[in-house]
Amino acid sequence: MAKIKITQIKSVIDRTERQKRTIAALGLKKINHSVEVEATPAIIGMVRKVNHLVAIESI
Repeated sequence: MAKIKITQIKSVIDRTERQKRTIAALGLKKINHSVEVEATPAIIGMVRKVNHLVAIESI
């Protein structure tokens, strides 16, 4: 599987609880924090739900 780098670019303040939990499940903690993860279907689905809060790069 390919790896992707996910960076949080917006705050989770005033977001739904579901979006906050999705960001936390991706391993993101604060703005400009990045994680590298495998591009599994589950991860891709989570990123799509919060695509307005994150930036994605292929590695």
